[in-house]
Amino acid sequence: MSELKYCQGSDCHTYFTQDRVKGTQGNKTNQTRRRSSFYYGNGNFCSIRCQDDWFRKHGDQAIDHFGRLTKPKHLTEHNAWSKDYDYRRYKGEEDRYYFVNSITKERRPITEEQYRDSNYQLNT
Repeated sequence: MSELKYCQGSDCHTYFTQDRVKGTQGNKTNQTRRRSSFYYGNGNFCSIRCQDDWFRKHGDQAIDHFGRLTKPKHLTEHNAWSKDYDYRRYKGEEDRYYFVNSITKERRPITEEQYRDSNYQLNT
C-alpha cells in the first residue's frame, strides 16, 4: 500500500468539505487532507486552490531560492529541439518517435528507448 501524505496547501484545513472533517461526535475538527496521491503540483496538493494558496504564500521565496530570471530567455534554432511522437495504433503501424525543431520544423527520428530516456540529448 502507498504511504499516505498530507496536502501541502497552507490553508487546506480551513476549507469545509466532508472528507476534511475528522473526530468523534461533539469533538470534530477540520484537518488537512491526507491521501496516497494528489493530482496537483507534482503530487503535493489536493486541489488547484491549495496549490495557489501555497504559491501565494511561498512563491516569491521559492523563485528567489532557485533563481529568479533577470533577463529574457531566447528560443533559437539550436535550443528549439523537443521530443515528440506520432500515435499510429489506429493504422496498425508502430508509433514514430522523433526530435522536432519548433522553429525550423525539422524532424529527426529516434527509437522508442531514446524517446523514453529522459537523459537522452540530440547531438546538434
